[in-house]
Amino acid sequence: MTAETPEEEHRAESTDAVPPPEPAAELSADEATEPPPPEPEAAAEPAAEPPLDEAEAPPDGAEAEIAVAATPAPPDAKHWYIVKVQSGREESIKGAIERRVKIEGLDEYFGGIKVPMERVTEMRNGKRVVRSRKKFPGYLMVNVEFNDRILYLFRETSGVGDFVGGSIHRPPPPMPQHEVDRMLAEEAAAEGKHVPREKIKLKFDKGDRVKVRDGTFQGMEGEVKEIIEPKEAKDPVRVRVELTIFGRGVPVEVEAWQVDPV
Repeated sequence: MTAETPEEEHRAESTDAVPPPEPAAELSADEATEPPPPEPEAAAEPAAEPPLDEAEAPPDGAEAEIAVAATPAPPDAKHWYIVKVQSGREESIKGAIERRVKIEGLDEYFGGIKVPMERVTEMRNGKRVVRSRKKFPGYLMVNVEFNDRILYLFRETSGVGDFVGGSIHRPPPPMPQHEVDRMLAEEAAAEGKHVPREKIKLKFDKGDRVKVRDGTFQGMEGEVKEIIEPKEAKDPVRVRVELTIFGRGVPVEVEAWQVDPV
C-alpha cells in the first residue's frame, strides 16, 4: 500500500468536507414560457399646469375696472317741486337761492330753478305783439333732492314761503312728469329756443281735438290736422288745427304750447 504524502491527504480532506452542488430544479413548460412580473412603476408626478397665456391674463387693474363697470349708477334723487315765493320778486329770489347753494356747497342736491314763462299775444296801436310774461306769479319751479339741508336753505332765504303740498309730517309731492315736460317746452318757446320734439311729450296727436289757450283764436276748439316739425333748430314745433269759424272749417297754424287737448 503506497503511503500518501501530506499534500495528498490535505486535498482528500478538502474534497470530503465540501458537499457536491445540488442539481437545479427543472421548470415546467408553463413556468418556462411565463414572462417575468413587471417591475413596479414609480408614482406619476402631477402634470404641471400650463402657464396662463399673456393674451388671456387680465391686465393690472382690469378686475377692479370690471367691478366698477358692473356696479349700476345710483338713480337720480332730484325731482321738480313748486315753491311759493313773494310775488314780484321771483327773479331776485331765484338768484339768491343759486348763490346760497354755491356758498353752502349743496350743488350735489341742486339741479336748477326756473321762473315759468309763457308767450302771449297782445294788440298795441293796432299791431299784434307777442311778449313773454310770468305764467305763475309768486311761484318757482325747483329741481332738487329734497332733504333737511335743502329745506333749511329755502326757508332761510328771504321772500321764500314753503314747498307746495308739503307739511310738517310729510314731504311735498314732486311735479308730474308730463307737467315738467310741458313747463320746459313752454319756457323754451317763451325764450325763442327750440326744443326737439322727442324731448316734448305732446299730449295730442293728429286727429285729436284741442283747444287754443292763447293768441287770436283763444278759447276755440278744433281738430289737429298736422304736426309741423321745425325746419331750423331755433323754430318751435307748430300745429295745424282746423277751427270752425262762421260754420266753415278754417285751418290755422299755432305753436304746440298754445293748444291743450280737449
